Amino acid sequence: MQSSGKLYQWIINIIMLVFTFFCVMPFWLLFSASLTDDMELVRSGYAFFPDKISFSAYGYLWNSSSEILRAYSITVFTTVIGTALGLTLTAMVAYPLSRLEMPFRNTLAFYVFFTMLFNGGLVPSYLLYTNYFDLKNTILALIIPGLLMNGFFIILMRTFFASSIPTAIIESAYIDGAKEWKIFYRIVLPLSTPVLATVGLFYTILFWNDWFNGLIYITDSQYYSLQNLLNRILLDVQFLQSSTQAGSRSAEIAANIPLASMRMAMAAIGVIPLLIAYPFFQKYFVKGLTIGAVKG
Repeated sequence: MQSSGKLYQWIINIIMLVFTFFCVMPFWLLFSASLTDDMELVRSGYAFFPDKISFSAYGYLWNSSSEILRAYSITVFTTVIGTALGLTLTAMVAYPLSRLEMPFRNTLAFYVFFTMLFNGGLVPSYLLYTNYFDLKNTILALIIPGLLMNGFFIILMRTFFASSIPTAIIESAYIDGAKEWKIFYRIVLPLSTPVLATVGLFYTILFWNDWFNGLIYITDSQYYSLQNLLNRILLDVQFLQSSTQAGSRSAEIAANIPLASMRMAMAAIGVIPLLIAYPFFQKYFVKGLTIGAVKG
């Protein structure tokens, strides 16, 4: 019996190692391609171990290091502030919806669910944020449009509050004289660390990878986020290579730009902070997805 248990554990470990290997492979290929000579990449394609290593892609990006550092700071700022605000607003909407005694609870929940199916469209959103809120070419244009844009987060957090926060604790707090705000901040939120970390990770990824808001609302280069700046650099290089005349000095410069490997280097620069941050959220992320699945 004990030997069969060890065999089963070995099988599970091997399966998880294989699964981990396939998860790591795309990132390894990404970093390998970013360090591959551009001509070798075009001629031989992508490889896990490059035949000719070159740092030309990172060298080209280093020439724009000041702009990249500024874009990094803007992206970090918008990600931190946007995640904090989005998490706060999501929790403040989800908690009342989880209380059965709340008036018009089902109606408000329907409005939240409705936003998951339909939206007003790009033109009304653009007119609202530019003409009425005057957010164009401001940091807020990278934060405000992303707040509460996903009703799934509210539904997820509401379900957690309703299924995992014991009603007896809330009732005992009422008996002790606690008000709604005190119950929410002193009891509900401390007990909701797993779902807060899970939704916070989702918000972090959304704000970090967001480029659409910058594309629509930002035209001033000093407010470019990292994703928008890297996209603009790539578009400029592609335009330079396609518009220069053969034999000109500009054509020679454009031909020496490592476009293929530079795409991979840009992706590597953008994904490294998320790879560093994810392990700190992992245990809460797993617990937030599984808690409440089994009831005793």
